[in-house]
Amino acid sequence: QVQLVESGGGLVQAGGSLRLSCAASGRTFSNYAMGWFQQTPGKEREFVAGISWGGGSTYYADSVKGRFTISRENAKKTVFLQMNSLKPEDTAVYYCAAGVPYGSGRDVSPYKYDYWGQGTQVTVSS
Repeated sequence: QVQLVESGGGLVQAGGSLRLSCAASGRTFSNYAMGWFQQTPGKEREFVAGISWGGGSTYYADSVKGRFTISRENAKKTVFLQMNSLKPEDTAVYYCAAGVPYGSGRDVSPYKYDYWGQGTQVTVSS
């Protein structure tokens, strides 16, 4: 079992940056592929970025490629999402999630992820 807690959200102007963190508890964190998702009111959670269990592979939604970077530190049981050049359309609640054990991080469906944090709000003003 994995428990996840996100932090680092907030209000930022367009063009600015934020770094989200997701702290995990549970012995087996390093075995899981991890993902970040975003959700806006009335919509399903959408894949933003994923990282393989070992950290060697990363995947991004087209809308964030070149602006966001996902990384992980397994020794610290933490996964990060560095968000640069933020746009108003990035405004959402961001969730981290633990996916398939020993997975590649390529799963874009939220139904492939078993454990979720409580979310952190990111608001980008124009």
